[in-house]
Amino acid sequence: MAQPATAGETEMQANHPYVGLWVTEDGYIRHELLPNGRYVEARGTRERAYEGRYEVTGTHIEYWDDTGFTADGDFIDDVLHHAGMILYRR
Repeated sequence: MAQPATAGETEMQANHPYVGLWVTEDGYIRHELLPNGRYVEARGTRERAYEGRYEVTGTHIEYWDDTGFTADGDFIDDVLHHAGMILYRR
């Protein structure tokens, strides 16, 4: 199981510019990047399909969901490219 973010990690994550809601064009996938270093991913009608922690380094994001699955992505021109999907800031 993923470890919760430490106080230092939480403060660092809150300072990056990508906190907020990111959504695919059709609205099916929604990533909410929380300022405490946690995220919630919704898929369709499943509002909490996945949850976990994340870290942003520059324009790169790493995800660790609470089941142990990992993923990553990159922010390019204020668009999140993640696992073959494109998510836009909402």
